[in-house]
Amino acid sequence: MPPALRFGVVHDFRCPPGSPYTLRDVYRQTIEQVALLDRLGLDLAWFSEHHFVDDGYLPNFVPVAGAVAAVTERIRISTDIALAPFAHPLRLAEDVAVLDQLSGGRIELGLGLGYAPHEFRGFGVPIANRVSLTEECVEILRLAWRAEPFSYTGKRYHFDDVTVTPAPVQPGGPPLWLAVTSPRSVARAVRFDTNVLPQGVRSVVLDGWREQALAAGLHPEGRRVGIIRGVLVTDDPERDWPPVREAERYRMRVYGRFAEEAGLGGQGMFQQEGRISQRIIVGDVATVAAELIDYVVDHGFTDVVTWGSAPGLPPDHLTPSMERFARDVVPLVRSGVDARLR
Repeated sequence: MPPALRFGVVHDFRCPPGSPYTLRDVYRQTIEQVALLDRLGLDLAWFSEHHFVDDGYLPNFVPVAGAVAAVTERIRISTDIALAPFAHPLRLAEDVAVLDQLSGGRIELGLGLGYAPHEFRGFGVPIANRVSLTEECVEILRLAWRAEPFSYTGKRYHFDDVTVTPAPVQPGGPPLWLAVTSPRSVARAVRFDTNVLPQGVRSVVLDGWREQALAAGLHPEGRRVGIIRGVLVTDDPERDWPPVREAERYRMRVYGRFAEEAGLGGQGMFQQEGRISQRIIVGDVATVAAELIDYVVDHGFTDVVTWGSAPGLPPDHLTPSMERFARDVVPLVRSGVDARLR
């Protein structure tokens, strides 16, 4: 059986210079929004990670995940993505295990390599080491969450007879996800048999992943496939879209700078032919639901989250849209996808 369809919200906690609100406002309003969406039945809260950005982009998901766990009861908490090269794997294993205890077993963890050169320079981590650091992190997390003594020897890490405590609530530890953006990352996700967060050309990062997983004797239909797809639920797009559009342009300019410095083509990276669309969907309940139904069915996504905030706007600005997403859009998408897949 394929995993049940889940929907959620993603936040990155940003306050661009000159904003008419403070970063403290961002944190307070975000936690309040996620608590509301938990009460409305939304399934997921994801957090992103970047470093040394002047808008305060969230550098550490652990404290906010703990804050969210304290004010929610059912929503599952994860990352898209946490940057593995900058995290010591034993410390990360401890942090995530504590979060799993605090939340009663509601934690998941999405990991990626990172790509922004300024972050590697800032931490003094050679960008050439990012693959081995990430792969060894995954291996060590899985060993650590067995709650028994283990030793490990790799290119980057060596541990003798360590036991990570506390043990997570979830047997074997929280579910792991890997970002999938290239043929090499597809092969990595298959090798580790994780859930996937595909971003890029569909034939490579989604269809290619499924083909390789099947060839390896795995069952990709049993794995979760997640994506960020922004929505703005509004009955008046002419009024509500322009400020969000400006915020989204700012978002893409920042990512474009990272991509340009990394030699990935700047914002052109996000216009590749055949790329999985993450364009924001704008419209009333019926319009957003119809487009999401097509999107989920066509790609086989199991997890779809939308931005609950936009840089340059306080999170409260998007809370009414998120309420309608959780209360009105999600039930229509669930029933529509179910009807299409019967």
